[in-house]
Order: sequence, then C-alpha cells, then structure tokens
Amino acid sequence: FYASWCPHCQRMMPVVQQVAELLGEQVPAFQYDIDKYPDAATEAGVESIPTFLIYDNDREVWRYTGEIDGQVLLSRIDAVLSSYDTAGQ
Repeated sequence: FYASWCPHCQRMMPVVQQVAELLGEQVPAFQYDIDKYPDAATEAGVESIPTFLIYDNDREVWRYTGEIDGQVLLSRIDAVLSSYDTAGQ
C-alpha cells in the first residue's frame, strides 16, 4: 500500500519494481494507492505507508511498514515460498 504523494513510497517504487521483476510470474505483486483504494487499505488495517503485506492462501503471514531493503523483502517472500517446498506442496 502506498500513496503517490508519499516520499517514502516514491523511494520504494523502484525497489518494489525490481523485486516484482525478479519474482516474475512466480508470485503476483499488487500495489494499491490508498487514495484510490481506501476500502482495501481499511480492510487490510493499513495505518501508515508504505505498508508491505505477504499473504499465503488468503492469510496475512507478514507485514512491514516503512522503507525496506529489497533483499529483505525478497528474503521474506522466499521464506514463504520455501515453506511450500518443505511441506511438500
């Protein structure tokens, strides 16, 4: 979740783009502007931006608010994907 007027969000845009490119079609990535999708932000409990959420089978498994290093974000996504490998799914 982000806002176009948010400087922290603007700094994160290229990071999110790079992570999305690295993941390709393996993991869908969505970006929601809180001004265009306020109901989605409210439903997700977003109180600050940028906020990153990772869902696994419609269940939130990770949340982070603020600027984050792309490698950290990627490692969190990889951890969720790895759980499928270890569970034999």
